[in-house]
Amino acid sequence: MSGMGFFKRLLGATSHDSPEPERLRAPEGTRVLMVDDSPTMLAVLGRHLDQEGYATLKAADGESALELARDEQPALIFLDIVLPGINGFAVLRTLRHDPLTRDIPIVMISGNQQATEQFYVQRFGADDFIRKPFGRAEVAMCIHKLVLTGRLPAREVVREIAAPPLPEESAVPESVAGIAA
Repeated sequence: MSGMGFFKRLLGATSHDSPEPERLRAPEGTRVLMVDDSPTMLAVLGRHLDQEGYATLKAADGESALELARDEQPALIFLDIVLPGINGFAVLRTLRHDPLTRDIPIVMISGNQQATEQFYVQRFGADDFIRKPFGRAEVAMCIHKLVLTGRLPAREVVREIAAPPLPEESAVPESVAGIAA
């Protein structure tokens, strides 16, 4: 991937040549906790989530993540594996053993290219895993899968249905117009 392609993917640029399929989303205002020690990653992920109408909470380390998860009860957590202090695996285990947080869907994120991380993520009870750098499509697909499986509620889709045009008076046949009179 070229350097420019990397930045476009990181910032969530989409190609206008291929329309993106309709994905399920969680309700607007859904609280999402983002845990990463990189301010850049928090900003990028936060931008993706804010644009979809989600309310974001941020933590830069495992201890803060545990505190926010217990106090704020987010509907979803994006959790980096490599964190200062308590790592993401320990945070995941703690959240899964706590009655207040055990049912919150958790998506682990990592830039490490080792395939073993995905094994441990699943073994410790994460709902999904995405590899850094990720774009808007990967974030949307994670949320889509969580809604599809019932781990997150679905956003109501409001579709406007156009009402048929009313007939003009002059277009009403005289036989019908006489009955109405």
